[in-house]
Amino acid sequence: MVSQARKSELLFSGSDWNFAKLSSVYDEIEALGTEELGLDIYPVQMEVISSEQMLDAYSSVGMPLMYRHWSFGKRFLYDEFLYRKGARGLAYELVINSNPCIVYLMEENTMALQALVTAHAALGHNHFFKNNHLFRQWTDAGGILSYLDFAKSYIARCEERHGLAAVEAILDSAHALMEQGVFRYHRPPKLSSEQQREGLRERLEYEERSFNDLWRTLPPSQGKSKPEAGDEILAERKKSLKLPEENLLYFLEKNSLVLEPWQREIVRIVRVIAQYFYPQRQTQVMNEGCATFVHYTIMNTLFDRGRISEGAMLEILRNHSNVVFQPTYDDPRYSGINPYALGLDMMQDIQRISTAPTAEDRDWFPDIAGRGDWRDTLLDAWANHRDESFIRQYLSPALIRKWRLFALADGADEPHYEVASIHNERGYARIRSALAQSYDIGASRPDIQVVDVDLLGDRHLRLQHKVKDGIMLEGQSRDATLRHIRNLWGYEVSLAAIDAGTGATLSERWTKEL
Repeated sequence: MVSQARKSELLFSGSDWNFAKLSSVYDEIEALGTEELGLDIYPVQMEVISSEQMLDAYSSVGMPLMYRHWSFGKRFLYDEFLYRKGARGLAYELVINSNPCIVYLMEENTMALQALVTAHAALGHNHFFKNNHLFRQWTDAGGILSYLDFAKSYIARCEERHGLAAVEAILDSAHALMEQGVFRYHRPPKLSSEQQREGLRERLEYEERSFNDLWRTLPPSQGKSKPEAGDEILAERKKSLKLPEENLLYFLEKNSLVLEPWQREIVRIVRVIAQYFYPQRQTQVMNEGCATFVHYTIMNTLFDRGRISEGAMLEILRNHSNVVFQPTYDDPRYSGINPYALGLDMMQDIQRISTAPTAEDRDWFPDIAGRGDWRDTLLDAWANHRDESFIRQYLSPALIRKWRLFALADGADEPHYEVASIHNERGYARIRSALAQSYDIGASRPDIQVVDVDLLGDRHLRLQHKVKDGIMLEGQSRDATLRHIRNLWGYEVSLAAIDAGTGATLSERWTKEL
């Protein structure tokens, strides 16, 4: 039984919630996060939504404003079917990287769960979005909501003016290329501000006045570009087009001869949204680990101070345990490493190394072992790392042993796996490097680039896929994507598979063959 004196100190009692309770709990959690953990967050806008609204948010990639597309409805029906059948649950919350930071809470949550997800999303994710260098470099949290509002209204106007089928065809092709529609290695322009959108209107008006539809009527040139043009002309052509180009959507937007101004702008909208989500794919372990560490630390602090009852804390720990559960490799539920579990363990391990290091920790982490300032170490890591670099620098031998990690060598010409790295000093380094490499999306995503096109000749667009470790593109998906590129480019497209190591041509696929 909770004493009457302690009960009066509790932030809440019972499972029912109301907006007054949500507000007081948020104030307490925010004070703890900023004062005890040193978090720096955007202003928070919390919204309570139903399960159907959460499913709708799922279908539109979690954004509060989104244009219409059939794929969103398909995703909604699929998720709703699984949810109604009990095959899949819903997230307790959803958080938007925006300023203010929008946090969706499920109305079905109990008060204890609302407190947990408030700390997780409104403090943990919020701090990571605001301070991590990838999000600061690649996204504009203050501009995303106004840009989505512009994109939604612009595509709706295009549907009214040009028809649903015409707009859908462009969106289908642009969506198919979203994975190859991002800048990976240099900084793109940030999302449009009010002034940039004014410039957009002026640009569209100019393009509509100057667009020449005769490009569509020109027949393909007979034969291919003259190879005798010489290396100098080829080099000059590539220089003028800034080739090779990794961002296929950007190249098509800027150089396609058949896209009308409104089609070109739709391609740009899809490209900007793809770029907005790019940092999230590089920081899943860190982002979820940060949020889980924050909610776990804050909830335990509140309990230690008598602000949460034993019953509420048991419910919080049960939900926390569900989030960080890691099935074993032979469990039917296993689907890889749980980013929540790995991220939390690594951050708690940094806390341990900073306060109670072993001799092994002092050898591996001389800069942080025993210094005691784990908060500063974590804040620095959250600000300056992505998953690959974070694991490469901070995964400890103790954690490798806890997770029972080891590295396998899988040679294509060998009939068996070989355990290549075990739990010894050299093995720890190799295991850490191998795990970090698996989180490097630059190494795991196909490297496809525009390498040449002769705009004054046959306008044949040549793409190149650098094949690593003999891993080719899946044929059906490759051919479907090439057709979408052909739709946006308007002329012949080919894709050559080139061995990344030797430079030998492994295969070449033309759209005329499809």
